[in-house]
Amino acid sequence: MRKIAVINRKGGVGKTTTTVNLAAALALAGKRVCVLDLDPQAHASTHLGVELDGTTPSMYDVLVAGKPLADVRRDVGDNLSLVPADINLAAAEVELAGIVGREVILREALASEEVNPTPHPPPRCGEGEHARGTPGVSENINESRSSFSPPRTGEGSGVGLSSPADFLLMDCGPSLGVLTLNALAAADEVFIPLQPHFLALHGLSKLLETTALVARRINPKLVVSGVVVCLYDAATKLAQEVVADLTAFLDKSRGASVPWANARVFGTRVRRNIKLAECPSFGKSVFGYAPKSSGAADYAALAMEVMGATAPQVIGPIKIQVEAPARQTVVEQVA
Repeated sequence: MRKIAVINRKGGVGKTTTTVNLAAALALAGKRVCVLDLDPQAHASTHLGVELDGTTPSMYDVLVAGKPLADVRRDVGDNLSLVPADINLAAAEVELAGIVGREVILREALASEEVNPTPHPPPRCGEGEHARGTPGVSENINESRSSFSPPRTGEGSGVGLSSPADFLLMDCGPSLGVLTLNALAAADEVFIPLQPHFLALHGLSKLLETTALVARRINPKLVVSGVVVCLYDAATKLAQEVVADLTAFLDKSRGASVPWANARVFGTRVRRNIKLAECPSFGKSVFGYAPKSSGAADYAALAMEVMGATAPQVIGPIKIQVEAPARQTVVEQVA
């Protein structure tokens, strides 16, 4: 099982969008996926059609009350399950402040059982609907690729979820508090969604420092696998410059004793697409809401990269001139 924390200390860069839609794409590819919502705003839960009222068990109960993950997890689609969050999770930071070993509570909860979802009816409009509304998802990428074909008619929610998950995706809030540290302590990999803006790149250095600290003191296995460029606009020079800066920085880190030594910038660029912003209000992934949109195509391509396949070329090769003095400052600050 690959345990992946999706993290960025800056808000609005596409963390939840990437977590949910990448999870949905992997599920459509036949992988068993579980999403852990570690953000008190519970946006990943809402995105997948789950809205808790504060009385239903949530991630808060797992971290604070020691409730088993199996008692909180619920199915939200074929091969896709969720451990939801609610506003109570905001109190976890305070309630865990005096607990010894508070950074590894989630890791211990995961170690006590395999992530082994059990079928439950979808709580609301049901992400399970997305599986029967997605013909054409694979065609948007490449008609010859069959891994994204929808399940057969008649397959219900929770099919095959009695087996261990292939992917565990953790959606983290825009902070480096106890909840995010729990995700880093439990994860094997880190994905960093990044909006190609100067300030987003500027804040990356602090996040990388945190991953190095966690790897040194809590979780030696932790590595930064890659950066997902979100809200990409190929027409802007700034976006191209930021990607070039980041690629150059990661290339300079090869062979160094740091968690991001083998990180890469994923070849798939998640383009700006209004459908990605609209689908959370319907409690669906982009594959259930707009399967033929560019957003669906981009996340399907990203899922293929994550699974080890070569991503189709969605955006052409980037050719830019290194001119702006500010760009050197960015690289130095990140380094």
